[in-house]
Amino acid sequence: MNEGKFIFTQVTSLLPRQIFLRLVEKYKGDYWVRDFNCTNQLQYMLFGQLSSCDSLRDICMCLRAHKDILYGLGVKVSVNESSLSRANDSRDYRIYEGLGQALMKIVRPLYSKMHIDYIVPQDHDLFALDSTTISCSLKLMGWASGKYSRGAVKMHTNIDLRGSIPTFIDITDGRCHDSNILDRMEFETNAIYTMDKAYVDFGALARIYEAGSFFVTRAKDNMRYEIVSSNHNIDSSTGLIGDHIIRLTGVKSQKLYPKELRLVRSCDMESGELITFITNMTDTLELNGLEIASIYRHRWDIESFFKLIKQNLNIKHMLGCSENAVKIHLWTAVISYLLLAKVKAVYNSPYSISEIATLVKVCALRKMDLKV
Repeated sequence: MNEGKFIFTQVTSLLPRQIFLRLVEKYKGDYWVRDFNCTNQLQYMLFGQLSSCDSLRDICMCLRAHKDILYGLGVKVSVNESSLSRANDSRDYRIYEGLGQALMKIVRPLYSKMHIDYIVPQDHDLFALDSTTISCSLKLMGWASGKYSRGAVKMHTNIDLRGSIPTFIDITDGRCHDSNILDRMEFETNAIYTMDKAYVDFGALARIYEAGSFFVTRAKDNMRYEIVSSNHNIDSSTGLIGDHIIRLTGVKSQKLYPKELRLVRSCDMESGELITFITNMTDTLELNGLEIASIYRHRWDIESFFKLIKQNLNIKHMLGCSENAVKIHLWTAVISYLLLAKVKAVYNSPYSISEIATLVKVCALRKMDLKV
Protein backbone atom coordinates (compact mmCIF):
# COMPACT_ATOMS: atom_id res chain seq x y z
CA MET A 1 0.00 0.00 0.00
CA ASN A 2 1.22 3.46 -0.92
CA GLU A 3 0.19 4.99 2.41
CA GLY A 4 2.95 7.59 2.35
CA LYS A 5 1.57 9.77 -0.47
CA PHE A 6 -1.60 11.75 -0.91
CA ILE A 7 -3.82 11.03 -3.92
CA PHE A 8 -3.25 14.60 -5.17
CA THR A 9 0.54 14.10 -4.99
CA GLN A 10 0.35 10.81 -6.89
CA VAL A 11 -1.70 12.43 -9.67
CA THR A 12 0.62 15.44 -10.05
CA SER A 13 3.68 13.16 -9.98
CA LEU A 14 2.69 12.16 -13.53
CA LEU A 15 3.65 15.63 -14.77
CA PRO A 16 6.76 15.88 -17.01
CA ARG A 17 8.73 17.97 -14.49
CA GLN A 18 11.86 18.49 -16.56
CA ILE A 19 9.84 19.84 -19.49
CA PHE A 20 8.04 22.21 -17.14
CA LEU A 21 11.28 23.48 -15.61
CA ARG A 22 12.74 24.11 -19.08
CA LEU A 23 9.63 26.12 -19.99
CA VAL A 24 9.93 28.13 -16.77
CA GLU A 25 13.55 28.91 -17.64
CA LYS A 26 12.70 29.74 -21.27
CA TYR A 27 9.98 32.25 -20.38
CA LYS A 28 11.70 33.48 -17.19
CA GLY A 29 8.79 32.47 -14.99
CA ASP A 30 10.85 32.53 -11.80
CA TYR A 31 12.71 35.75 -12.63
CA TRP A 32 12.88 37.95 -9.52
CA VAL A 33 10.76 35.41 -7.59
CA ARG A 34 11.82 34.57 -4.06
CA ASP A 35 9.37 32.03 -2.59
CA PHE A 36 6.19 31.46 -4.61
CA ASN A 37 7.69 30.06 -7.81
CA CYS A 38 5.98 28.59 -10.88
CA THR A 39 6.06 25.05 -9.48
CA ASN A 40 4.08 26.17 -6.43
CA GLN A 41 1.74 28.20 -8.63
CA LEU A 42 1.06 25.12 -10.76
CA GLN A 43 0.34 23.00 -7.68
CA TYR A 44 -2.11 25.62 -6.40
CA MET A 45 -3.95 25.83 -9.72
CA LEU A 46 -4.07 22.04 -10.16
CA PHE A 47 -5.41 21.64 -6.64
CA GLY A 48 -8.13 24.14 -7.49
CA GLN A 49 -9.09 22.17 -10.60
CA LEU A 50 -8.95 18.67 -9.10
CA SER A 51 -10.86 19.71 -5.96
CA SER A 52 -13.37 21.90 -7.87
CA CYS A 53 -12.63 25.15 -6.02
CA ASP A 54 -14.63 28.02 -7.50
CA SER A 55 -12.28 30.89 -6.65
CA LEU A 56 -8.70 31.74 -5.77
CA ARG A 57 -9.88 32.45 -2.23
CA ASP A 58 -11.29 28.91 -1.95
CA ILE A 59 -8.00 27.41 -3.18
CA CYS A 60 -5.88 29.39 -0.72
CA MET A 61 -8.30 28.84 2.17
CA CYS A 62 -8.36 25.05 1.65
CA LEU A 63 -4.57 24.80 1.46
CA ARG A 64 -4.14 27.15 4.40
CA ALA A 65 -6.42 24.91 6.45
CA HIS A 66 -4.05 22.01 5.71
CA LYS A 67 -0.86 23.98 6.27
CA ASP A 68 0.77 21.09 8.14
CA ILE A 69 0.60 18.81 5.07
CA LEU A 70 1.51 21.30 2.34
CA TYR A 71 4.99 19.83 1.89
CA GLY A 72 3.45 16.41 1.27
CA LEU A 73 1.27 17.97 -1.40
CA GLY A 74 4.29 19.37 -3.24
CA VAL A 75 3.63 22.95 -2.08
CA LYS A 76 6.60 24.65 -0.45
CA VAL A 77 4.95 27.92 0.59
CA SER A 78 1.51 29.12 1.65
CA VAL A 79 0.17 32.29 0.00
CA ASN A 80 -3.03 34.31 -0.03
CA GLU A 81 -5.34 34.90 -2.98
CA SER A 82 -3.73 38.27 -3.80
CA SER A 83 -0.31 36.69 -4.33
CA LEU A 84 -1.81 33.90 -6.44
CA SER A 85 -3.76 36.43 -8.51
CA ARG A 86 -0.65 38.54 -9.15
CA ALA A 87 1.26 35.42 -10.22
CA ASN A 88 -1.48 34.51 -12.70
CA ASP A 89 -1.49 38.04 -14.11
CA SER A 90 2.27 38.43 -14.48
CA ARG A 91 3.76 35.04 -15.36
CA ASP A 92 3.77 34.05 -19.01
CA TYR A 93 0.85 31.76 -19.87
CA ARG A 94 3.05 30.06 -22.49
CA ILE A 95 4.72 28.12 -19.66
CA TYR A 96 1.43 26.32 -18.97
CA GLU A 97 0.45 26.18 -22.63
CA GLY A 98 3.75 24.45 -23.41
CA LEU A 99 3.24 22.01 -20.54
CA GLY A 100 -0.26 21.19 -21.79
CA GLN A 101 0.98 20.61 -25.34
CA ALA A 102 3.80 18.37 -24.08
CA LEU A 103 1.34 16.38 -21.98
CA MET A 104 -0.92 15.92 -25.02
CA LYS A 105 1.97 14.25 -26.87
CA ILE A 106 2.63 11.99 -23.88
CA VAL A 107 -0.96 10.93 -23.17
CA ARG A 108 -2.30 10.49 -26.71
CA PRO A 109 -0.13 7.43 -27.59
CA LEU A 110 -1.51 5.67 -24.49
CA TYR A 111 -4.89 5.48 -26.26
CA SER A 112 -3.64 4.90 -29.81
CA LYS A 113 -4.60 1.20 -29.87
CA MET A 114 -8.27 1.80 -29.02
CA HIS A 115 -10.55 0.13 -31.58
CA ILE A 116 -13.09 2.29 -33.40
CA ASP A 117 -16.03 0.03 -34.11
CA TYR A 118 -17.99 2.26 -36.51
CA ILE A 119 -15.46 2.12 -39.37
CA VAL A 120 -13.71 -0.92 -40.86
CA PRO A 121 -10.21 0.45 -41.67
CA GLN A 122 -8.30 1.19 -38.46
CA ASP A 123 -5.28 2.87 -40.09
CA HIS A 124 -6.81 6.36 -39.97
CA ASP A 125 -6.46 8.74 -37.03
CA LEU A 126 -9.88 10.26 -36.30
CA PHE A 127 -10.23 13.81 -34.99
CA ALA A 128 -13.19 16.00 -34.04
CA LEU A 129 -12.88 19.79 -34.15
CA ASP A 130 -15.16 22.25 -32.37
CA SER A 131 -15.19 25.14 -29.90
CA THR A 132 -16.92 25.93 -26.63
CA THR A 133 -17.87 29.44 -25.57
CA ILE A 134 -17.49 30.60 -21.97
CA SER A 135 -19.50 33.69 -21.05
CA CYS A 136 -17.81 36.43 -19.05
CA SER A 137 -18.25 40.06 -18.04
CA LEU A 138 -17.17 42.50 -20.73
CA LYS A 139 -16.77 45.21 -18.08
CA LEU A 140 -14.22 43.13 -16.16
CA MET A 141 -12.61 41.51 -19.24
CA GLY A 142 -12.54 44.18 -21.92
CA TRP A 143 -10.25 42.11 -24.16
CA ALA A 144 -12.80 39.24 -24.42
CA SER A 145 -15.35 40.69 -26.85
CA GLY A 146 -18.07 38.38 -28.05
CA LYS A 147 -21.23 38.65 -30.12
CA TYR A 148 -24.02 41.11 -29.41
CA SER A 149 -21.86 43.33 -27.15
CA ARG A 150 -21.32 40.52 -24.66
CA GLY A 151 -18.11 39.14 -23.23
CA ALA A 152 -17.00 35.64 -24.22
CA VAL A 153 -13.92 33.43 -24.37
CA LYS A 154 -13.67 30.61 -26.92
CA MET A 155 -11.68 27.44 -26.44
CA HIS A 156 -11.10 25.89 -29.88
CA THR A 157 -10.29 22.21 -29.48
CA ASN A 158 -9.31 19.29 -31.69
CA ILE A 159 -9.56 15.88 -30.00
CA ASP A 160 -8.45 12.41 -30.99
CA LEU A 161 -11.60 10.29 -30.98
CA ARG A 162 -9.54 7.42 -29.62
CA GLY A 163 -9.77 8.29 -25.95
CA SER A 164 -11.07 11.88 -26.42
CA ILE A 165 -7.56 13.28 -25.93
CA PRO A 166 -7.07 16.89 -27.09
CA THR A 167 -4.31 17.39 -29.66
CA PHE A 168 -4.78 21.11 -30.35
CA ILE A 169 -6.23 23.93 -28.25
CA ASP A 170 -6.38 27.64 -28.99
CA ILE A 171 -7.96 30.17 -26.62
CA THR A 172 -9.35 33.35 -28.22
CA ASP A 173 -11.96 36.00 -27.64
CA GLY A 174 -15.55 35.27 -28.62
CA ARG A 175 -15.36 37.11 -31.95
CA CYS A 176 -12.88 34.68 -33.53
CA HIS A 177 -14.75 32.66 -36.15
CA ASP A 178 -14.35 28.91 -35.94
CA SER A 179 -13.10 28.53 -39.52
CA ASN A 180 -10.13 30.85 -38.81
CA ILE A 181 -8.67 28.17 -36.54
CA LEU A 182 -8.05 25.91 -39.54
CA ASP A 183 -5.32 28.37 -40.61
CA ARG A 184 -3.48 27.77 -37.31
CA MET A 185 -3.60 23.98 -37.34
CA GLU A 186 -1.16 21.43 -38.73
CA PHE A 187 -2.88 18.45 -40.31
CA GLU A 188 -1.65 14.87 -40.04
CA THR A 189 -1.32 12.79 -43.19
CA ASN A 190 -4.04 10.14 -43.69
CA ALA A 191 -6.03 11.47 -40.73
CA ILE A 192 -9.77 12.20 -40.86
CA TYR A 193 -11.09 15.45 -39.38
CA THR A 194 -14.80 15.81 -38.69
CA MET A 195 -16.33 19.21 -37.94
CA ASP A 196 -19.64 21.05 -38.24
CA LYS A 197 -20.51 23.38 -41.10
CA ALA A 198 -19.19 26.46 -39.27
CA TYR A 199 -15.76 25.26 -40.47
CA VAL A 200 -16.74 25.06 -44.15
CA ASP A 201 -14.12 27.36 -45.67
CA PHE A 202 -13.16 25.83 -49.00
CA GLY A 203 -9.75 27.48 -48.96
CA ALA A 204 -8.96 25.84 -45.61
CA LEU A 205 -10.51 22.53 -46.71
CA ALA A 206 -8.22 22.63 -49.76
CA ARG A 207 -5.22 22.84 -47.38
CA ILE A 208 -6.48 19.73 -45.60
CA TYR A 209 -6.60 17.97 -48.98
CA GLU A 210 -3.09 19.16 -49.89
CA ALA A 211 -1.75 17.87 -46.55
CA GLY A 212 -2.89 14.35 -47.51
CA SER A 213 -5.67 14.44 -44.91
CA PHE A 214 -9.42 13.94 -45.10
CA PHE A 215 -12.41 15.86 -43.76
CA VAL A 216 -16.04 15.03 -43.07
CA THR A 217 -18.45 17.92 -42.52
CA ARG A 218 -21.97 19.06 -43.28
CA ALA A 219 -22.77 20.94 -46.46
CA LYS A 220 -24.17 24.44 -46.23
CA ASP A 221 -27.68 24.90 -47.60
CA ASN A 222 -26.55 27.42 -50.25
CA MET A 223 -23.69 25.28 -51.62
CA ARG A 224 -23.80 25.18 -55.43
CA TYR A 225 -22.57 22.03 -57.17
CA GLU A 226 -23.12 19.60 -60.01
CA ILE A 227 -23.24 15.80 -59.74
CA VAL A 228 -20.44 14.05 -61.64
CA SER A 229 -21.40 10.46 -60.81
CA SER A 230 -23.58 8.52 -58.39
CA ASN A 231 -23.19 5.29 -56.43
CA HIS A 232 -26.44 3.33 -56.68
CA ASN A 233 -25.20 0.43 -54.55
CA ILE A 234 -26.59 1.75 -51.26
CA ASP A 235 -28.89 0.22 -48.66
CA SER A 236 -31.80 2.57 -48.04
CA SER A 237 -32.80 0.64 -44.88
CA THR A 238 -29.74 2.10 -43.13
CA GLY A 239 -30.98 5.64 -43.73
CA LEU A 240 -28.72 6.38 -46.70
CA ILE A 241 -30.46 8.30 -49.46
CA GLY A 242 -27.65 9.20 -51.87
CA ASP A 243 -23.91 8.90 -52.43
CA HIS A 244 -22.52 11.15 -55.18
CA ILE A 245 -19.29 12.56 -56.56
CA ILE A 246 -19.77 16.29 -57.10
CA ARG A 247 -17.95 19.34 -58.38
CA LEU A 248 -18.45 22.83 -56.95
CA THR A 249 -19.94 25.36 -59.38
CA GLY A 250 -19.94 28.55 -57.31
CA VAL A 251 -17.70 31.25 -58.77
CA LYS A 252 -15.61 31.62 -55.64
CA SER A 253 -15.90 28.10 -54.21
CA GLN A 254 -14.73 26.32 -57.38
CA LYS A 255 -11.60 28.49 -57.45
CA LEU A 256 -10.84 27.74 -53.80
CA TYR A 257 -11.58 24.01 -54.14
CA PRO A 258 -11.38 22.82 -57.77
CA LYS A 259 -11.13 19.11 -56.86
CA GLU A 260 -14.04 16.70 -56.75
CA LEU A 261 -15.94 16.09 -53.51
CA ARG A 262 -18.17 13.33 -52.26
CA LEU A 263 -21.68 14.17 -51.10
CA VAL A 264 -23.56 11.72 -48.88
CA ARG A 265 -27.23 12.18 -47.97
CA SER A 266 -28.55 10.40 -44.91
CA CYS A 267 -31.82 10.42 -42.99
CA ASP A 268 -31.66 10.26 -39.20
CA MET A 269 -33.69 7.18 -38.29
CA GLU A 270 -34.88 8.70 -35.00
CA SER A 271 -35.70 12.30 -35.87
CA GLY A 272 -36.28 11.93 -39.59
CA GLU A 273 -33.92 14.85 -40.31
CA LEU A 274 -32.23 14.87 -43.71
CA ILE A 275 -28.49 15.49 -43.35
CA THR A 276 -26.04 16.19 -46.19
CA PHE A 277 -22.35 15.46 -45.67
CA ILE A 278 -19.37 16.39 -47.83
CA THR A 279 -15.94 14.80 -47.73
CA ASN A 280 -12.81 14.57 -49.86
CA MET A 281 -12.68 10.80 -49.32
CA THR A 282 -14.04 9.97 -52.77
CA ASP A 283 -13.06 6.27 -52.78
CA THR A 284 -16.25 4.35 -51.92
CA LEU A 285 -14.21 1.19 -51.34
CA GLU A 286 -12.21 2.91 -48.58
CA LEU A 287 -15.24 4.13 -46.61
CA ASN A 288 -18.87 3.55 -47.54
CA GLY A 289 -21.58 6.13 -47.10
CA LEU A 290 -22.80 4.67 -43.79
CA GLU A 291 -19.29 4.94 -42.32
CA ILE A 292 -19.05 8.57 -43.47
CA ALA A 293 -22.34 9.33 -41.68
CA SER A 294 -21.18 7.45 -38.56
CA ILE A 295 -17.93 9.43 -38.42
CA TYR A 296 -19.84 12.70 -38.42
CA ARG A 297 -22.27 11.48 -35.76
CA HIS A 298 -19.32 10.72 -33.49
CA ARG A 299 -18.31 14.36 -33.82
CA TRP A 300 -20.58 14.70 -30.80
CA ASP A 301 -17.86 13.01 -28.74
CA ILE A 302 -16.21 16.41 -28.50
CA GLU A 303 -19.42 17.80 -26.97
CA SER A 304 -19.11 15.06 -24.35
CA PHE A 305 -15.52 16.21 -23.77
CA PHE A 306 -16.65 19.80 -23.18
CA LYS A 307 -19.44 18.61 -20.90
CA LEU A 308 -16.98 16.50 -18.88
CA ILE A 309 -14.50 19.29 -18.23
CA LYS A 310 -17.28 21.76 -17.39
CA GLN A 311 -18.87 19.38 -14.90
CA ASN A 312 -15.72 17.98 -13.28
CA LEU A 313 -13.25 20.86 -13.58
CA ASN A 314 -13.57 24.60 -13.13
CA ILE A 315 -13.70 26.47 -16.43
CA LYS A 316 -17.07 28.24 -16.16
CA HIS A 317 -15.97 30.54 -13.32
CA MET A 318 -12.94 32.56 -14.35
CA LEU A 319 -10.18 32.86 -11.74
CA GLY A 320 -8.83 36.10 -13.22
CA CYS A 321 -9.76 38.94 -15.54
CA SER A 322 -6.62 39.53 -17.62
CA GLU A 323 -6.03 37.56 -20.80
CA ASN A 324 -2.90 36.00 -19.30
CA ALA A 325 -4.73 34.86 -16.14
CA VAL A 326 -7.63 33.37 -18.13
CA LYS A 327 -5.27 31.39 -20.36
CA ILE A 328 -3.34 30.07 -17.34
CA HIS A 329 -6.66 29.06 -15.77
CA LEU A 330 -7.92 27.22 -18.86
CA TRP A 331 -4.59 25.56 -19.60
CA THR A 332 -4.33 24.22 -16.04
CA ALA A 333 -7.84 22.78 -16.54
CA VAL A 334 -6.61 21.02 -19.70
CA ILE A 335 -3.51 19.77 -17.84
CA SER A 336 -5.76 18.40 -15.08
CA TYR A 337 -7.89 16.54 -17.63
CA LEU A 338 -4.81 15.06 -19.27
CA LEU A 339 -3.47 13.93 -15.89
CA LEU A 340 -6.77 12.15 -15.18
CA ALA A 341 -6.63 10.52 -18.63
CA LYS A 342 -3.06 9.42 -17.93
CA VAL A 343 -4.12 7.93 -14.58
CA LYS A 344 -6.79 5.88 -16.37
CA ALA A 345 -4.33 4.60 -18.98
CA VAL A 346 -1.29 3.99 -16.74
CA TYR A 347 -3.25 2.14 -14.05
CA ASN A 348 -5.63 0.47 -16.53
CA SER A 349 -8.54 1.77 -14.48
CA PRO A 350 -12.05 0.37 -15.12
CA TYR A 351 -13.49 3.80 -14.26
CA SER A 352 -14.22 6.51 -16.81
CA ILE A 353 -12.26 9.77 -16.74
CA SER A 354 -15.31 11.48 -15.23
CA GLU A 355 -15.51 8.89 -12.45
CA ILE A 356 -11.77 9.19 -11.79
CA ALA A 357 -12.20 12.97 -11.50
CA THR A 358 -14.92 12.46 -8.88
CA LEU A 359 -12.84 9.97 -6.89
CA VAL A 360 -9.77 12.25 -6.96
CA LYS A 361 -11.90 15.20 -5.84
CA VAL A 362 -13.27 13.25 -2.86
CA CYS A 363 -9.98 11.57 -1.90
CA ALA A 364 -7.45 14.24 -2.90
CA LEU A 365 -6.08 14.64 0.67
CA ARG A 366 -6.25 10.96 1.61
CA LYS A 367 -3.19 8.71 1.79
CA MET A 368 -3.98 5.61 -0.21
CA ASP A 369 -2.79 3.77 -3.28
CA LEU A 370 -3.97 5.42 -6.50
CA LYS A 371 -4.33 1.96 -8.08
CA VAL A 372 -7.09 0.96 -5.67
